Amino acid sequence: MFIPQKILFWLFACLIFSAASHAEEPKAVIGYVMKAEGEAFVTLDGITQPAVIGLPLQVGSSLNTGTEGSMGVTLADNTVMSFGPNTEVSLDAFLYKPDQGDLKLSTRISRGTLNFISGVIAKLKPEAVEINTPTGTIGVRGTHFLVKVDS
Repeated sequence: MFIPQKILFWLFACLIFSAASHAEEPKAVIGYVMKAEGEAFVTLDGITQPAVIGLPLQVGSSLNTGTEGSMGVTLADNTVMSFGPNTEVSLDAFLYKPDQGDLKLSTRISRGTLNFISGVIAKLKPEAVEINTPTGTIGVRGTHFLVKVDS
């Protein structure tokens, strides 16, 4: 059976386009590690690496410190979070498009301490920021607070 070159070209082009459209887009950088001391790690997609200054953070990142560790991060909206020893925090959602009104920050602290200084999202849309704990959710209405979750 003979298939004209033109048809083969279009079939090949459609196949390539289909594969490209299903390729996973890289996750956006939502912030960076600004301070890391002792045992401090960032896990994303099952890959754990030591937290170092300048390490990019993405939605889905899990931030962990050991018994002698601490870490500080700054997000794209200038939210600042600092973690003490034995802390586990996940960055569950982050949407920062202030010109479109699309704002959201959701994080979970499973254990440890979190010092939180709110950024632009909390100033523009306070109800869009939530800190989840094992026993409840903190709605951010102020600009600075400390959370402690015992294990």
